[in-house]
Amino acid sequence: MTRHIDAFSGERPVAAAPSRRQAISIAAISLAIAATDLAGLAPLSFVGEAQARIGQPLTPGSVAGVTRRTTRRVLRHTAVYVAALPTGCVRTNVDGFTVWRCGTTYYRRYHGRYVVVRVD
Repeated sequence: MTRHIDAFSGERPVAAAPSRRQAISIAAISLAIAATDLAGLAPLSFVGEAQARIGQPLTPGSVAGVTRRTTRRVLRHTAVYVAALPTGCVRTNVDGFTVWRCGTTYYRRYHGRYVVVRVD
C-alpha cells in the first residue's frame, strides 16, 4: 500500500533502518580500519611513512627550507615615482630584481622612471 505525502501537512518520509546484513558489514569495516590504525599498518595508503630529511629544501622539516621561506623578500611598488635617482645610490639585487638603494629607500626602474619600492 503506497502512502501519499502531502507537502502542506508537514509529514516527512522516514528513512528505512539498515538491514542486519548492512549493519554487520559496516561494523566489520569499521573494526578493520580501527585495527589497522592501532597496529600501525596502512593497507589503503599508497604512501609509506613520511620522513623529512635535513638539508633538502623541499621537505618541511628541513632547516634550509625553513630558512629559505622565512628570508624571502618581497618588493612592493608604491605610488611614488621619480624621474631621476638621488646621488649616492647603490645598485643591488633583491630576490632576483635589480633595485637601487639610496640610504634607506629602494627604487626600481619602471617604464623610463623610477618607482619607490618597499622591501618586506
